[in-house]
Amino acid sequence: MHDIRLIRDNPSAFDAALSRRHLDPVASKVLALDEARRKLILAAETAQAEANRASKDVGAAKARGDDAEFTRLRGIVAESKAQIAAMNDEAKAQDVALHDLLATLPNLPDPSIPDGKDEADNVEIRRQGSPRNFDFTPVEHYEIAGIKPGMDFETAAKLSGSRFVLLSGAVARLHRALAQFMLDLHVDEHGLTETITPVMVREEMMYGTGQLPKFGEDSYQTTNGWWLIPTAEVTLTNIVNGDTVDESTLPRRHVAHTLCFRSEAGSAGRDTSGMLRQHQFEKVEMVSITTPDASAAEHDRMTRCAETVLEKLELPYRTVVLCAGDMGAGATRTHDIEVWLPGQNAYREISSISVCGDYQARRMNARFRPAAGGKPEFVHTLNGSGLAVGRTLIAVVENGQQEDGSVDLPAVLHPYLGGKSRIDASGLLV
Repeated sequence: MHDIRLIRDNPSAFDAALSRRHLDPVASKVLALDEARRKLILAAETAQAEANRASKDVGAAKARGDDAEFTRLRGIVAESKAQIAAMNDEAKAQDVALHDLLATLPNLPDPSIPDGKDEADNVEIRRQGSPRNFDFTPVEHYEIAGIKPGMDFETAAKLSGSRFVLLSGAVARLHRALAQFMLDLHVDEHGLTETITPVMVREEMMYGTGQLPKFGEDSYQTTNGWWLIPTAEVTLTNIVNGDTVDESTLPRRHVAHTLCFRSEAGSAGRDTSGMLRQHQFEKVEMVSITTPDASAAEHDRMTRCAETVLEKLELPYRTVVLCAGDMGAGATRTHDIEVWLPGQNAYREISSISVCGDYQARRMNARFRPAAGGKPEFVHTLNGSGLAVGRTLIAVVENGQQEDGSVDLPAVLHPYLGGKSRIDASGLLV
């Protein structure tokens, strides 16, 4: 959501910012609705003042026994009430139209991010680790001999359809170990508060973080109106929905491990093999609620939290800043972290860390009371994966694969696996 005052003050700058997302100008339409709404409100207030004066005259006419004047004035007042009600109804309709239009507009890109249309225009800001030199041709995760017994797509398709997977045995335990390792790291070393949240939310919570109204087709809704969360960003961010908190309580830093559900609308033909893109998956999500002057530093801190997971897992990665045309609708600046997948011979996204400014806070009406006094201000919200558990599993097994089909696992996971360090070629944890 956007501050209408900023659009009134500088409509050309607003349109210029949207043009960086390759969107058409919209400020004139916004301001036309705003002007019509304000004119109707003023007209209704003026008519109400006149009706109030006429009402006093009605009383005076009755007091002096002037029945004809009393009847005439009473008719004028009744007619004014009907006109005022109609103007108020029209003003409300214009207000709804303005609100609905603003609700569909994406956040404005931060001036510091690069221009561009898609991922080809993203800019790498750092790279960590070097891809391993294999003395054989590495394969994708679902083709590794030791992984195949524990990664069953056929049974999952029987149960639920395409883009689901059934994990079992060593692979299931590795998946669980990865989630536990991430949580422990973020809580013990990064100071995040572990939080267990629902995975079904009310519609206004999806609106608050920007999934609705424009992106409803990307998520699932139950028959009684709940929405299945596409990420714990929805629940963690909405903790402050409608609240005004003290500045002394900020920043609030949460982490949650949840199931996530996405319809993957519009992704037909992309990553259909394996478990890279699923309808149901698990993610360790980080969310920060902070003040405007601290959000840029918080964004960098969250990015380092996600990068540290990969470094401890000894996985090569690169970090890029997304260009304006490739960034999600709610973000003003986003860092994508891409892990090296030798089976694809490419870096693939494993985390997006975004600062949303006050965009979500305005939708949620989430504010803070400045410690120095003054009027409450909107908080800034940030979110990011720390990390997507399934994609991390893919990276671990592809980078650790051996020519005989076994997989060497990162040392940091051994304590979570009962001291075991490998998945052998038959699929056993050894």
